[in-house]
Amino acid sequence: MMDYISENAVRFVALRREIHAHPELAFEERRTAELVAQALASMGIECHRGLAGTGVVGVLRAGASARAIGLRADMDALPMQEQNAFAHRSRLPGRMHACGHDGHTAMLLAAADYLAHTRRFEGTVYLIFQPAEEGEGGARRMMAQGLFEQFPMQAVFGLHNWPALPVGQFGVMPGPVMAAADQFDIRVRGQGAHAAMPHQGTDAIVAASALVQSLQTIASRTLDPLDAAVISVTRFQAGGAYNVIPEEALLAGTVRTFRPAVQQTVVAAIARLCEGIGKSFGVNATLDYQEGYPSVVNSPAETQTCRAVAASVVGERNVRSDLRPSMGAEDFAFMLQAKPGCYVVLGSGQGDADAMLHNPRYDFNDEILPIGAAYWARLVEHWLPPPSVR
Repeated sequence: MMDYISENAVRFVALRREIHAHPELAFEERRTAELVAQALASMGIECHRGLAGTGVVGVLRAGASARAIGLRADMDALPMQEQNAFAHRSRLPGRMHACGHDGHTAMLLAAADYLAHTRRFEGTVYLIFQPAEEGEGGARRMMAQGLFEQFPMQAVFGLHNWPALPVGQFGVMPGPVMAAADQFDIRVRGQGAHAAMPHQGTDAIVAASALVQSLQTIASRTLDPLDAAVISVTRFQAGGAYNVIPEEALLAGTVRTFRPAVQQTVVAAIARLCEGIGKSFGVNATLDYQEGYPSVVNSPAETQTCRAVAASVVGERNVRSDLRPSMGAEDFAFMLQAKPGCYVVLGSGQGDADAMLHNPRYDFNDEILPIGAAYWARLVEHWLPPPSVR
């Protein structure tokens, strides 16, 4: 397996760099989707397009088994300016593959090439190339438009490169591995006044400042110390003149949690603080809370399978189950709410801070492309064994 994948890796590295040079944002991945569809067609793989606009699903069958597995890769880039100087750097200002989705796409295509060539499995493989992971919920939209109805599968799996791990190590953890990520907006409305006569108004800035401080007590004084939550105020907007106390102040931020019960406690606490501080300061503080991606939660049996598969590729000592969950978010969570499965990380660490995800000097480490492709291929062969292996 590894010999075939390694011998053909140069083609997929070139494809990966082509995608990197032409990054496309959420739901705009038309060029990328066309490259994916062309690659699948060249392998003789049935190709379906149009879910979530730019989504692509390849269908690869072997034998008569009704069992099916889904493998998902994301395709979108980030609205960032790349600061690299290599030949395949982004050619589009303000757009960059800073999270490695170009590499995820290429890895899955390399695995598809091997599987189409060997067909050492029995059942159906659904190759899911998903748009709009970066905050726009492409997974949810694909599902709403019939992903799992049109392509019925027993389980679905995801993979992400992870610069914090050494090259060739896998992180395979049971339970929550990424956080739910929500957003909130708070509008604090008081009464404007002259800055020299504050007693004639009701200061929205002072009230909003008290609210910012109070929000930080939710994690430390409202939640069980063993429950994780991060509440971050990331925007504070008010006023526009030196001598005017503004009528309004606007706060915005994020809430990240792992468990729904913790999420609900945080929401209730924010609402309570808005009401209480509003009364204390004589202002009106209104909360608009928007639930975002849920937590990524791996199912136990599928996680155990993925651990065994990863160990067969890189050796038992290179499979980590002791990694701490990330407070980052991933919309693969929606798929795991509908189907059992597992989301793993693959070490790509170059030991350089500039190589971290969402950094303007990041680039996917092509060294791990054959490793990731071999993991995908072996997972399929393990999940859908031919009769001779059962």
